Amino acid sequence: MSGITCKFGGTSLADAACVRQMVEILRAHPGRRFIVPSAPGKRHAGDKKITDLLYTWHNMARQGLDVSEPCSLIAERFSELARELNLTFDVDAHLNEIAARVTDFEEPDFMASRGEYLNGRLIAELLEATFVDPAECIRFDGIGRLDPVTYKLLAKRLEGPGLFVVPGFYGATPDGHIKTFSRGGSDITGSIVARASGSSLYENWTDVCGFRMADPRIVRDAKWIEEITYQELRELSYMGATVLHDEAIFPVRELGIPINIRNTKEPDHPGTTIVPRRESRQVVCGIAGRAGFTMFNMEKTFMNKERGFGLRVLSVLEELDVAWEHMPTGIDTLSLIVRDEELGQKGDALREELTERCKPDNISITPGIAIIATVGVGMNHMIGVAARLCGALAEAGVNLRVIDQGSSEMNIIVGVEERDLAPAVHAIYGAFEDWGRTD
Repeated sequence: MSGITCKFGGTSLADAACVRQMVEILRAHPGRRFIVPSAPGKRHAGDKKITDLLYTWHNMARQGLDVSEPCSLIAERFSELARELNLTFDVDAHLNEIAARVTDFEEPDFMASRGEYLNGRLIAELLEATFVDPAECIRFDGIGRLDPVTYKLLAKRLEGPGLFVVPGFYGATPDGHIKTFSRGGSDITGSIVARASGSSLYENWTDVCGFRMADPRIVRDAKWIEEITYQELRELSYMGATVLHDEAIFPVRELGIPINIRNTKEPDHPGTTIVPRRESRQVVCGIAGRAGFTMFNMEKTFMNKERGFGLRVLSVLEELDVAWEHMPTGIDTLSLIVRDEELGQKGDALREELTERCKPDNISITPGIAIIATVGVGMNHMIGVAARLCGALAEAGVNLRVIDQGSSEMNIIVGVEERDLAPAVHAIYGAFEDWGRTD
């Protein structure tokens, strides 16, 4: 097998015009043979997503309520698509089958997956393609992880000529029950299909032209990223860059299959390509930041000579079921940075336990911290990156509360007060927008 896997997101399949655009994209390159559709997305701001309607249908049915409204809205959407695309797709028959099973499962996964299933069926009819049901070949193990047997099962189903349609977002457990990925999981399905089919490229078609160097809500005209490595993307995704599901890189990374983020509205735009390695034409490829962190600051004389101090700190976190994000340290100081949504109402308890178990000379809590990641594989070979970054923040009048660099030396993390998040991102972007390019 060979070819190109194409995943189309919900906004790219929202109505008949979008679906026709998808057909034109597929026809433009004969290698585009493996199609992974999402459920139809919103047609306009006030519209309802098919997946949300299916969740509502499931919840109402489990409570014995009248489900006619969500059911009729779903029927109207797919009937409209079938009518405008001149298809004989029997929407009522499919919905009757779904309705007969809606109360069979306590969990909503079966119902949630039906948007992708129905859209996959409809698109397969339109393209005269082979329909492959993920429930028959994408397998999860007993604890919900993707079972590697998936690749062999799926590869067999993708053999032969022509086009293949594999709906996104779901698979099945060993006992045959439908299980979905997390929201946005059709990206993961596309990656799985690309690997199983031996595709030379995984195209992820969405409503943007890829990634920008910084959040355009902060830096309005931030440049597009032409090329980014898997590892760089992981770092930026962690800080909130959400164009692609952050788990979608894992199936293709081992085989080095590139992912190309493309825009269905601008099909001639080259987008962003995610690759195993890239030439360091630009030192920094992206800057991403997010607010919502709290910092616990501990001071203790001769902390560095006290054996087991770090272990006690981590033990307290484990016992309180709190995950930490960063832990910058000095000779007599240690700071814990925790995401607010992870900390919840445990701030006082965490402080008390750290005081009791670690007996610091002083402990303080600093809420309202924003974390910014400056990412680029070229950073570890360029002198003066940290100096340039800190200088830009100083010039912008931003007080630097934390600075940390990982062992890979491709990511510098800084912490600032939340009110300084936007000015800090602007300052860092301005410092690295074109710095270090070799082309």
